[in-house]
Amino acid sequence: MHPNFENTAIAFQLKTDSELERAYFLFKLIANEPLVKIGTAVTNFALKAHLPIEGLIRATVFDHFCGGVNEEDCIPIIDKMHSKGVHSILDYSVEGKEVEDQFDFALQKTLEVLDFVKEKEAIPFAVFKPTGFGRFELYQKVSAGEQLNQNEVREWDRVQNRYHQVCKKAHDLDVHLLIDAEESWMQNAADDLCLGMMREYNQKNTVIFNTLQMYRWDRMDYLKQIHETAKKEGFKIGLKVVRGAYMEKENDRAEDMGYKSPICISKLATDNNFDEAVSYIMDHLDTLSIFAGTHNEESCLKLVDLMTQKGLAHNNPHVWFGQLYGMSDHISFNLSEDGYNIAKYVPYGPVKDVMPYLIRRAEENTSVAGQTTRELALLQKEKERRKLDL
Repeated sequence: MHPNFENTAIAFQLKTDSELERAYFLFKLIANEPLVKIGTAVTNFALKAHLPIEGLIRATVFDHFCGGVNEEDCIPIIDKMHSKGVHSILDYSVEGKEVEDQFDFALQKTLEVLDFVKEKEAIPFAVFKPTGFGRFELYQKVSAGEQLNQNEVREWDRVQNRYHQVCKKAHDLDVHLLIDAEESWMQNAADDLCLGMMREYNQKNTVIFNTLQMYRWDRMDYLKQIHETAKKEGFKIGLKVVRGAYMEKENDRAEDMGYKSPICISKLATDNNFDEAVSYIMDHLDTLSIFAGTHNEESCLKLVDLMTQKGLAHNNPHVWFGQLYGMSDHISFNLSEDGYNIAKYVPYGPVKDVMPYLIRRAEENTSVAGQTTRELALLQKEKERRKLDL
């Protein structure tokens, strides 16, 4: 039997009436594309001009989509969600830093989170972005096979050393580590690094997970290729499967530079690609493990069906579902109610530094057809249900 994604009483059980109203207000704003663009411009200006708006941001969009400004700040939210069977992934969501001390700081944050993962059952994964550990342009140069100068060689050695430090610690603690995916023109270097980490640290258990963005038409071939490598060499592969987050940027760059876009030709093609990847992984759980990062109800139900067909327990350790904090609670909490492994990405960091993440989140919600409309309909349904219960 399928989880009931219409059950708003379970979906929003942790939200107070005021939090429900705030969520409805925010998604109403996000549904208005011109307003999102204006709000983004005004917010960026206000932050750069050091206007005192952080309190307003903190009380609205930040508190809805983020767990707090530091790890300790997030603990009450993490514990509250875990009381309902929903796990958390602490995601230090500071973007756009391009200097060595910031990369070292991101490394330190990830190492600290790994200790949280070991200590708290509520946090089953740590995570980092490749560009949290090194410059985008350096990844791009390595991906293109370009010659590095002596300074860049040393810089790339430091990037690799950061990967090894976190992956070794995850291995030694026997906990999971997710590595996010980014733009295609820097991803080859990140993929090669990640595969090397899995080769070294996934010998017995699936510790390291790479991310496949299935809006790329080449990812199924890549999945099959690394699976063959793992089978031949005797290590395990962990994969977070998502649709993708940089579509407009990818298409624009391909058009500007005159090469074939790496993005699937249509939304349907992306959906089919995503489903094919999930199905392939589910057919090879002896070697592969999956973290299905999706807000798509149909994709979640298809994965539920595959688990049923294969006679897998709802809490099979090789199968995880994931959504973002502040979104798709109807999926997360109803899956957890039925005993499936579910984790929410919980972003955190200083308000000003997390704003690029929050702006991207608002823009993505605006551009994904039906996402915001669905959130609004469910929030409205729960508001009406509560009125009737009074």
